[in-house]
Amino acid sequence: MLSLHEIEHLFALRGGEMYAGEPVTQLEHALQTAALAESDGANDELVTASLLHDLGHLLQDLGDTPTLRGVDDVHQYAALPFLRGLFGERVLGGIRLHVDAKRYLCFSRPDYHASLSADSKRSLQLQGGIFDAAQAAAYIALPDAQDAVRLRLWDDLAKTAGAATPPLAHFMTLAARCRIGV
Repeated sequence: MLSLHEIEHLFALRGGEMYAGEPVTQLEHALQTAALAESDGANDELVTASLLHDLGHLLQDLGDTPTLRGVDDVHQYAALPFLRGLFGERVLGGIRLHVDAKRYLCFSRPDYHASLSADSKRSLQLQGGIFDAAQAAAYIALPDAQDAVRLRLWDDLAKTAGAATPPLAHFMTLAARCRIGV
C-alpha cells in the first residue's frame, strides 16, 4: 500500500512525463481532472478518484504511447493494490470503472466517440470496444458507475496545455480526508 507521501513522491518523480498522445503531462492531467471534479461540486472521494484515476500509468514503465504498439496497460487495475487499504471503495470504484465508463459513454451517447482523442480511440479498441446494450446496462447498474461516468467526462476535458489548477498539495489535503479510518 502506498502512503500519501509516496503518492506525492510518485507524482514528483514521474508526473512530468507526457500524457500519451496529449499536450499535457501526467501531473497536469491529474490536476485538471481533479479541478474539474471539484468545480463541479464532487465530494472529496470523487475528487480524489479523479486525481488518482491514472496513477497506474505512473506505476508502470511501458514507454511512450503504448497503444501505438497495441498494448493495453490496464492502468485502471494496476493502481488498486497500491491504494487498497488507504482508500475505500468510493475512491477505488471510480478509478477501477473509469475505463469502462468510456465504453459505456460510446454506447449511450452517439456523438461521444467522435469527441475522443486519437489515443483514446486506440485504447478503446484495446480495452474491449464499445459496450453493447447488455454490457451497458450491466455496467451502469454497478455501484460507483455513475460517479465513474462523471470522472470520465472530466478526464476527457483535462487535456488543456497550460490550464490553471490548484497545486497537488491542495488535492492531497482532500485525499487525506478520504483515508480509511480518518
